[in-house]
Amino acid sequence: MATSKALSYLESRKNIAGSACGLAGVVLTLTGVAGPCWPVVVAGLYGAGALIAPPERPALPDFPDPLAQLDEVRGDFEKLRGYLADIELSVTAAARLRELTELLTALLDRGWVAELLTHDPEGVHVLSRIVRRDLPEAVDSFVRTRWWTRMTPGTESPELHLERQLGLLKKDAERLAASLREVEARRQETHTRYLEDRGGTL
Repeated sequence: MATSKALSYLESRKNIAGSACGLAGVVLTLTGVAGPCWPVVVAGLYGAGALIAPPERPALPDFPDPLAQLDEVRGDFEKLRGYLADIELSVTAAARLRELTELLTALLDRGWVAELLTHDPEGVHVLSRIVRRDLPEAVDSFVRTRWWTRMTPGTESPELHLERQLGLLKKDAERLAASLREVEARRQETHTRYLEDRGGTL
């Protein structure tokens, strides 16, 4: 550990800048300018160079890029779909779940939607949250609550809660889809203005 620290300091900007200034001190000594106090001059110039050198910039953490994150979410979504296929739902809840999963499938498409999402980390986060947390939790809590409801009839139907939750999750996905559409609309408008500015106005 100590050896690696010493080697990293030898390669650091501070040591390089200090050595350059110290070398200038040696030149001053050889030309007779430093006089008998040359060790102090050389050491002082080295220290001054090390102090004024810019600090080392630590390497950025190696986070996965948005495209890799989307691939991971796609894989988790496929697992989730296999889990959802085994859940018995009411007709209304099944219809809402189908609408939601179809929208998520479209948003997780590998085509141009993925290209847009690579520039929208918040959009990737929204998809990840729905697929990995919100939707599994909604269905799992429904399954557990339904079991207890069968033992204690007369309480509020868990299907109604699930239907509301699926509707809210669909709205989240629709908002994301609308924001991606806005990006494309702005891109189209920008291209129209470019063509008009170039002299192609009809």
